Amino acid sequence: MSPNPVSSTPILRTVLVWGSIVAGALAVIGGVIGYLVAGTDGLWSALAGVVIAALFLGITVASILIANRWYGDPLYVPIFFGIVLGGWILKFVVFLVLLFVLRGQPWVEPTVFFLALVASVLASLAVDVLVLLRMRVPHVSDVQLPTDPDEGDRREDGPQRPGADSGAPQV
Repeated sequence: MSPNPVSSTPILRTVLVWGSIVAGALAVIGGVIGYLVAGTDGLWSALAGVVIAALFLGITVASILIANRWYGDPLYVPIFFGIVLGGWILKFVVFLVLLFVLRGQPWVEPTVFFLALVASVLASLAVDVLVLLRMRVPHVSDVQLPTDPDEGDRREDGPQRPGADSGAPQV
């Protein structure tokens, strides 16, 4: 693993912090609205919807942040995609488990749960957009350019620049 930070790491950390704050606010607002609309069942349904959306956002961001720790390693790309794909598979399994566990529960108000879930997903997308708009990252990042050959980093055995004196007659 390399100590070099990847340019997306500060962005993802900011998304995680802002996403947590927004999820907390939505839990309070959704809980109050759910309670006013459907009583205690509405409160629990709204909280479940917000927690599920926050959990899925957290799994995505955490998997990328964990994978970024291997930046600079020769196997960085397969490790990165393996961890991120593992996060997606984990989300799919968690989704199926939650679907089967929550289906038919007497305390779930489907409308409140659905609206809280959709509001949380839309809020997390808004957080992603706002963070990306506010962060300043160059168009090409995490790239190391070769040194200038005119500054003395030439290879004698390598190809030469066009027009350079190679000792061979020009045709």
